[in-house]
Parts: sequence; structure tokens; C-alpha cells
Amino acid sequence: MAELPAAVTEAAALLRARRTSAVELARAAIDLARRDPWNAWLAVSEAEALAQAKAADERIARGDAPPLCGVPWACKDIIGTKGVETTAGSRILDGYIPPYSATAVERLDREGAVMIGKTNLDEFAMGSSNENSAFGAVRNPWDRSRVPGGSSGGSAVAVAAGQALFSLGTDTGGSIRQPAALSGIAGMKPTYGRVSRYGVIAFASSLDQVGPFARSVRDIALVCQALFGHDPCDATTMPLPPEDLLRDLDRGVRGMRLGVPKEYFVKGIEPGVEKAVRDAIRELEGQGALIEEVSLPSTDFALGVYYLIQPAEASANLARYDGVRYGLRVEGADLLDTYRRTRGAGFGAEVKRRMILGTYALSTGYYDAYYVKAQKVRTLIKAEFESVFERVDALITPTSPTVAFRIGAKADDPLAMYLNDVFTLPANIAGLPGISIPCGLSEGLPVGLQVIAGYWQEATMLRVANAYERATAHHRLRPPQQKAA
Repeated sequence: MAELPAAVTEAAALLRARRTSAVELARAAIDLARRDPWNAWLAVSEAEALAQAKAADERIARGDAPPLCGVPWACKDIIGTKGVETTAGSRILDGYIPPYSATAVERLDREGAVMIGKTNLDEFAMGSSNENSAFGAVRNPWDRSRVPGGSSGGSAVAVAAGQALFSLGTDTGGSIRQPAALSGIAGMKPTYGRVSRYGVIAFASSLDQVGPFARSVRDIALVCQALFGHDPCDATTMPLPPEDLLRDLDRGVRGMRLGVPKEYFVKGIEPGVEKAVRDAIRELEGQGALIEEVSLPSTDFALGVYYLIQPAEASANLARYDGVRYGLRVEGADLLDTYRRTRGAGFGAEVKRRMILGTYALSTGYYDAYYVKAQKVRTLIKAEFESVFERVDALITPTSPTVAFRIGAKADDPLAMYLNDVFTLPANIAGLPGISIPCGLSEGLPVGLQVIAGYWQEATMLRVANAYERATAHHRLRPPQQKAA
């Protein structure tokens, strides 16, 4: 088998009809990953994958296999995997092999899904372009000269280029939805607390959330069914009853109230992006949705709030990398010098920038002026979303203000880079679920449509996204360079 099936649902049908096997799918995915021209993979775990595939085939033969059993998937290298190196895209964790897997990985293992390997990312998930990895930039299969979006760029490209049928990423300020948009696939961030973060290397703990990439909304729903649920190892997960995300998926949007925040159509959004999103809104309106313009006035402050809270939490979380407990160690004249040399050699420029900013915001004399004030504005942003969701069922916005930009175009301008997350990070600040789905092309490159719903309303959000996807063919478009050698 030279190519993988187009979707999880298709692979599941082929496996149950005995028209292919999990081992055959795994070998095809491994071959594609090893020949990867996009630098999307950091490690291919062939022995582990083939062992999982063999077990999946046995399970399918017994007739007790869930939908994801035997399906090859890719894991962002910030999510811990027992026995498989996990680097977070950083030299400071080069060679680190976790003694246990993250809960999200364990739940996919329980389903019988086959993990092919670990994907490239911005170091410690800090970035919007996947240019900050210590192991080189990931390239967009739609145009080799452009970024795929970040920080989960490797996971997005693995799916977009047909090397895996779904993947996991993490979303701190848009790091699933933004690369999904720029790579032309679906990517979802669940409500904060829906998916366990246990075993995930922490970046900014009050913002991070694990979520899936796939080629269709239905596949996203299938993966979420496996991931969702309370975890006693993560106190932030909610003990909610199991939910059937497929039950209302095909109900359509007739009679639903969809809000369009005026603050998300701002100066700087590319004309082609705005046109594609406006066309998508008209399509949903044509299906019977009631479209209403809404206002989220504190959106203008979201970028500033995010870039105070996120670096502050990062500076605290990354203090543990000292050359003593695990990972890189660079010997110095004394213990303090060892710390300094290890962190200086192990961390990249963007990680150092954010740690310095975060430490400054938390320091004596600045904590109240910056960090505490940012948390107060965060409360206002959450309240505005809650107020809007009393009137509408979901919000429709662009995912990114631009299509994929050229590698290096914003490397020397951190502020311009940070602005790429302006439409995604408010959902992280508020802890809301969001999904990006393809809604067309601009200058030959993918555009993403974002759907945001209220707390724990993933089923509603998926219903809206699926209604649009079923009425259009954008999700079927494939990168012209997908088969490049």
C-alpha cells in the first residue's frame, strides 16, 4: 500500500472488511514518515508501531475493536510517550525517554490506535510558524518555501501530507487551529479541562490543551470520543458524563444562532482570507442559520493579556530544566555555572525571550502592575464570551489573518509573529473550545474558518463545522506537493 486511506472512517471500514490490515497500514505510514520531505517527524517508532498494529489486527479479528483500532496516528513531541524519546523540540531534552505515557496517549493505546512516531514542533510549543524547533523548520506541503503554522506544525503536516490519518497537538494560543488553517486540514482545541494534560510537558498550564488534527470533522469527533474524560491524575479535568459527539453531528444548522464578532474582521486581515470566511458565513446562512453580528470589545487586549500570562507560566514551568534531574547537562565551574551553561546551550532564542519576559512580569514591583492586571482583564474577556453565548449558539471567525507566510519572513519581528494568533488566543484565555476547518484558498494557499462554542459545547461546535464541511469540497483539496519526494 503506497498511500493511506483518506480518512479514519475509511480506514476503519477497510480494516473490518479485511481489505487491508493494521500491519499493512502501519508499514505504509512508516514508509511515508521515513521518506518525509517536510521535516515533520522527529522520530519514527517502527518496532512499537508494528507491535501495536499486530495487536490491533488480532483485536479486529475477535470483533471487539473500537473505531480507532488499527488506525495510524502521529504524536506531537511534547506529549510524553513511554519508551519513546520525547524532546519538546528542544536540545535541553535531547535523549529524554519518559518512564510513562501521557493519559491522552494511554487512551489512544486503549482504543488500539497505532502510533507511528513523534512530530516536530516549535521548541516547548513556543511559536506560530514551526521555525523555532531545535531540529529545523517544518515546511508546508502546499508550498515548500512557506511555514505550516505552529507550534504543532509537524502534527498538522503529517495529516495534510497523508502520512498519518490523525495526529495530536497542543494548543496554548492557537497552536492546533492555526497550523490546521495554514495546512488545509481540521484541527480542534477542546474546552480547557476536557482532555487530561497529565504527561504533557508543560508550557503555560492554565492555557495548554491537547487536541486532534484530522481531514474531516467526523474524524475529529471520533478521536475526541477517545480523549475526553476525567483523569484523577489531572485535577483540572472535569468529571462530566460520557457524551456521544456523533449523535447530532449531521443535524445541520437550520434555526441555529451564529455570531460574527466584528472585532475579528480588522485592518491587516488579508483580502483573500476575509472573502473566503465571508463566503463561508453566507453558506451557513443559506443553510438556515441565523447570523448576528456581535461584539467582544476586550478582544483588542487579548494579545497583551496572553503575552503576559503565558510567558509568566512558562518561566515557572521551565525552571525545572537545570541539568541535574534529566536531559542536557553542561558542566560548569560550580553548580550555578552548570545551571547557566546548561540553560544557555539547551534553550533556543524564542524560549529564552519568553522566560525573560515572564520572569520580569512576575518580579517584585511588576507583579501587580502586569501579571495581576492581565488576570483581571482575562476575567473580563471570559465574561464577554459568556454574555455573547447567552444569545448565540456558536461564533464564526477567521482562524488566521493571513495564509501561510514564507519561512524567515517574520523571524526578526517577534511582534509580527505573535499577531498571527490574534484570532485564536482569546479562546485559550477564556478556556473555550474552538475548531478550524478549511474554507477555501487564497493565492493557492489554504484559509481556515474558526468555530468557537460555549464551555463544554463541543457537540454544538462540531455540528456547525460539519454542516459547512458537508456542503463544500474544501476539505477534499490536497497539497500539490503532497507526493513530493
